[in-house]
Amino acid sequence: MRKRPVDVLVNLAYLLICGLLAGVVVAAAVFPAAALSGYAAEIGGHALGRLPDDLIVKRSPQISYLYAADGKTLLASIYDENRRDVPMSEIPLVVRQAILAAEDQAFYKHDGVDLKGIARAFIANKQAGEVQQGASTLTMQFVRLSISYAADTPQEVVDATEDTPQRKIREMRYALAIEQRLTKDEILEGYLNTAYFGNRAYGIYAAAQVYFDKEPRDLTLPEAAFVAALVKFPGDFDAITHKGEELAVDRRNYVLDEMAQTKVITDAQAAAAKAEPLKVDGKFTPNGCVQTTNIKWGFFCDFFQRWWVQQEVFGATTFDRERALRSGGYRIVTSLDPVTQSAMDRSIDRALTKNPDLDKGRWAYKSDAVMLAGVEPGTGKVRGLAVNRNFRLDSKIKPTNGLASNPVLARRGIRGSYPNTTNPLITGSADLGGYQPGSVMKIFTLTSALENGFPLSYTINTTAPYVSHTRITGSPSCGGRWCPTNSGGKSWGAMNMWTGFGNSVNTYFVPLFERVGGTKVIDTAQRMGLTFHDNPNVDVDDYYWSQHAELWGPFTLGASDHTPLQIANAFATLAADGLYCEPIPVDAVYNSRGEKIDAADPRCTQNLPVDVARAAIDAARCPIGDQSLYGRCNGTTARDSKEIIGKYIAGKTGTTDNSKSVTLTITTKQLAISGFFTDPDWAQVNHKMSHRVVNPAVQYAMKWAMQDKPSVQFSKPGNQKVVFGNSPPPQPKPSAQPKSSTKPKPSAQPKPSVQPSPLTPPPPADGNAPVLPDALAPVLRRLLP
Repeated sequence: MRKRPVDVLVNLAYLLICGLLAGVVVAAAVFPAAALSGYAAEIGGHALGRLPDDLIVKRSPQISYLYAADGKTLLASIYDENRRDVPMSEIPLVVRQAILAAEDQAFYKHDGVDLKGIARAFIANKQAGEVQQGASTLTMQFVRLSISYAADTPQEVVDATEDTPQRKIREMRYALAIEQRLTKDEILEGYLNTAYFGNRAYGIYAAAQVYFDKEPRDLTLPEAAFVAALVKFPGDFDAITHKGEELAVDRRNYVLDEMAQTKVITDAQAAAAKAEPLKVDGKFTPNGCVQTTNIKWGFFCDFFQRWWVQQEVFGATTFDRERALRSGGYRIVTSLDPVTQSAMDRSIDRALTKNPDLDKGRWAYKSDAVMLAGVEPGTGKVRGLAVNRNFRLDSKIKPTNGLASNPVLARRGIRGSYPNTTNPLITGSADLGGYQPGSVMKIFTLTSALENGFPLSYTINTTAPYVSHTRITGSPSCGGRWCPTNSGGKSWGAMNMWTGFGNSVNTYFVPLFERVGGTKVIDTAQRMGLTFHDNPNVDVDDYYWSQHAELWGPFTLGASDHTPLQIANAFATLAADGLYCEPIPVDAVYNSRGEKIDAADPRCTQNLPVDVARAAIDAARCPIGDQSLYGRCNGTTARDSKEIIGKYIAGKTGTTDNSKSVTLTITTKQLAISGFFTDPDWAQVNHKMSHRVVNPAVQYAMKWAMQDKPSVQFSKPGNQKVVFGNSPPPQPKPSAQPKSSTKPKPSAQPKPSVQPSPLTPPPPADGNAPVLPDALAPVLRRLLP
């Protein structure tokens, strides 16, 4: 057994002081008579009495567990210390007997301080010239652990554990006091749940899991003896690495002998247990989002963790909230639906292995990412997040990721995000604003138009190219104006919202954006959940344009960056009749006492009129092969969606300039899914993305997620004015220089007419046209669809 060299005089001094302060009066053979004079004993008693007896026994740090929405499927465990408290009823007698045989055989006989043990240790250590026996009772050890966990500063932790007479004095006084407050079983339970057993196993539950992959109640006699043997020198008896296997077996056998000596087992039982070979599993408890039970679920776990640290209910600061999560022992039922998540993962795999644009059975560009986000309308519960990536850190020694697809980064030796990354690709962050979604953004112009008096039947003559109201100084193209066109340069003629949205006609939505007013469109988009990335390193970014919205016609064609989660939630808002709900990753949160915390309730506000949302959904049924409740759909961009999914659906495709990213978003009444296909490492990717990848990824994810759910029909607007109207809506003239701080003044109501004019009014005179500053013209040109 291991011996610790120590100065004999120091050993003598601290044991002598401990004996005095405990009021020990033993035989003269143990302590010199002079040391036990009445005067010395009196001083010791006074010193002991002055010590406080108000020890704070804090609950030691616990693992927090994340479960799927079914409450059974474990997603992840998050902790600073691998510990899970268990009640005494789940700690078998053999474990309790083993730990007492190893650490404190007189536990049920003393009052916290073992006077005979102090005397015995003094004699043994004096004779050996080194520490062979300790004088600390199990209660004193529990006190030491409690003081350490109650410490608020590193120095307090040092003071709680350093080997000094002062520490022993304090432990003895607290031990005597705590024995008056807690029962013996409560102290033993607290000790077994707090002690360190090596290999990052804190407490008996973690020890049973790490070494034997068992619950504590299932430990055998030799296993219980081995675990009990560890607390003395957990670092030395490291049988997992075999470095300390021989020492571990010796120490286990010592504990078995002590159990036999104290008559809790027979000699025959001890001999049989010692004959068993030591077999440990070395199963470490996964920790954090890079070690989720399914490697694909790390992106959801990361979204949850980012959400958690923003919730004030869990602490005053982000540090406090993070600490609470990692030590609070929470049981968190997340919103992740295993069926939806599995459907997304399977559909991505299918899309990348079974489509016409493959290279030898897989998509040719590994850097490209298919990203899916699923949100429940009416609650904001995020039901799934999926991407063809692993949420893990790439190895620095043997990296798996190839060089970045961005040639500038590649030349600097920077690696890309495939196949391993911890970037929040699907949900975004302060550093990652998202990707251009393309024409799916027309939904915000359409919804804002409905809010501002333009009915679904509003008709525009869609000539191509369209001469916009925005002048680009220094450019001779199209008479110095921005002139968007349609795919293939086609002029579609007279279009309304159903047909314009169904066919994704640019030259319908750019003039509609101008007539509604950019400021109003952006306001609607923000109430549907869109945010605009504010990049401190860029003067002109999406946030800048959102503050100069009257100039931002390209917004309606998809020029701003957003995440799949934002777009999915925007369509979920429409499917929920205009009820916007903050995306949240939890269904329920319970603290370590099993009490439910008020943190998982949906956070919803009615941000759109019900009839406006219903009308927008009616138009959004056209692009994906469903039919308007008024039978007005004529044209589609993803016709096969309805047939594949087999439910009532609404949605929209999106394609950016040169197909650098393509998207498809589909919603039912119960689930909205948005899918993006792009290169997250290089926005200016030099190859085209394909709808033959993203479309089936979204379609089959929705099909499989919804296959056991009923098909729920969308509702008609109650106010038919939002559908057919009874007069043309106002068409305000654009201001010369729109300002972000003020909204356009409402114009007077126009005179009634039977139908709005199908003709596009000519652009205003140059004096009334918004002018793009010279410095911003190149930026706008880069955003042209």
